[in-house]
Amino acid sequence: MTMPAYAHELGGRLPSEGEKAAANQLRTLLAAQAAGDAKLRVMDEETRQPIEVTLTPGLSSLLMELLRHVGRGDAVTLVPVSQMLTTQQAADILNVSRPFLIALLEKGEIPFTTVGRHRRIKAENLFDYKRQRDEKRGDALSALAADDAEYL
Repeated sequence: MTMPAYAHELGGRLPSEGEKAAANQLRTLLAAQAAGDAKLRVMDEETRQPIEVTLTPGLSSLLMELLRHVGRGDAVTLVPVSQMLTTQQAADILNVSRPFLIALLEKGEIPFTTVGRHRRIKAENLFDYKRQRDEKRGDALSALAADDAEYL
């Protein structure tokens, strides 16, 4: 059986021990430069000459988060906010069952479009829902903690 081409790339599998170590090392190097724009010297594949790349704080933060996950051995997939997701992909991102996600869609909690007989969710809308859900959960936990503190 032949593996798909993407399975050999990091996005299609868990990182190896060497990749985890490299991610942690790179994250440590970037963290040392995190105060401002980080300057990174990399080798240009075509010219084999070093070039300097400036990582803005936003890029550094995104790269650090990616490296943190790879360093822990997590599988990581990047999802552009404009991407249309299947219901299974969206359910996986929310860590819920597909039937539960479909119930959320039918209740109008997450906007979706229909392509033929299939529902598609824009990643941006899914992430908005996830952020709002997480904020509500955080608020509820804070309220519970405050109530608990009153009874001590």
